Formats: sequence, C-alpha cells, structure tokens
Amino acid sequence: MGQVAAAFTAAATVIQLPACGNTVAPARTQAAPFAATDITGVHFGKGFTLTDHTGAVRSLADFKGKAVVVFFGYTNCPDVCPTTMAELAGAMEKLGDAAAHVQVLFVTLDPEHDSASVLERYLAGFDPRFLGLYGDERGTQEIVGEFKAYSQKLGDASGQHVIEHSGGVYIFDPRGQLRLHAKASGDGGAAIARDLNELLKAAA
Repeated sequence: MGQVAAAFTAAATVIQLPACGNTVAPARTQAAPFAATDITGVHFGKGFTLTDHTGAVRSLADFKGKAVVVFFGYTNCPDVCPTTMAELAGAMEKLGDAAAHVQVLFVTLDPEHDSASVLERYLAGFDPRFLGLYGDERGTQEIVGEFKAYSQKLGDASGQHVIEHSGGVYIFDPRGQLRLHAKASGDGGAAIARDLNELLKAAA
C-alpha cells in the first residue's frame, strides 16, 4: 500500500551535474529546510467539507491559524494507518506546547464502517486532540481526487474488504496553504515535528 504521486517524486528530485575539471571548488549546497517534500504552489488539495466525529461540519478554513495535518486512512487498516498515526502522535508529543497550534485530521476512506463513535475510539488511542472526518462515499472519493491521493476498496477471500490506499500526509501552514507531503519514516515523528516547527515559526 502507498503510492506517491509522480509530482511529489519530481518535486523531491535534485539533479547533480559533475564538475568539469578540478580547478573550481565545489559550490556549497544549502540544506533543504524541510525533511518532507516541499509542494508549495501545487494546484490541488484546496480544501474539503466533511463532518468530524463530534458532529460538527468542518472545512479547512475552520483551522486557520494552525498548521493542519491531513491523512487519509481507515480504522481497520492493518499497517500504514496505525504506523502513520503513531508517528503523528509522536510528532505532537515532541512539539510540546507548540502542538496547541497544530490540528491533525484523519479522513476515513471507509465511511460505511467508520462511524463517529468508531473514529473517536480509534483516535483516542493515538491522541485525543486528533479529529476524525467522514462524508458519504461519493464525497469521500471527490476529496481523495482533490488531494491527488489513491483509494480502492478490494475484497479478500473471507469476504471482508480491504482498502488499498496511498500513505501520504498533507501538511498545511497556518495560512491555509498546502506546503508539504510527508510519509512515516520510522523516526517516531521527529522529522514531521521539525517541519511543523518550521512552518509555525515562519508564520509567527
């Protein structure tokens, strides 16, 4: 599971040309400010209108002034979802007081099974400050398309369904601009926490 759009790969690729001769000292390279892929200026991920697990209708504008982290998944996901959500919880812990200026949103790809109460219980296992969002099937797929993500419901031998989906995390700055595309890296959320800190400092 987990397909990263070619646009993200292209944005992250840096082509290094070999020097012609050895008489010129190599140029200093500036470290990239973000660990995640910087997708500032893309023309997708403009927003959403969904219901959160408390029953409130939410849009991206509701979180203006906060960095917003959006992840698409479902509560019965066996691997990428719990791994990513645990890493996001770790990032919030590492942020300390700055976490008050970050909102993590878990958008379910399985609204048929992920009710408000199911989402609340699931997210409480990671961080009770996280919000679960859901819509109907059509609306969900429209938002998946808007974010250039991927989701496909599959059946298995037991008749249960599995949802194959991309595993990217979309990060908006406090001004509501989509800035970064990240993935769980196995570092306990340290890289995502650093990137969020950079976005918060830039907006201060």
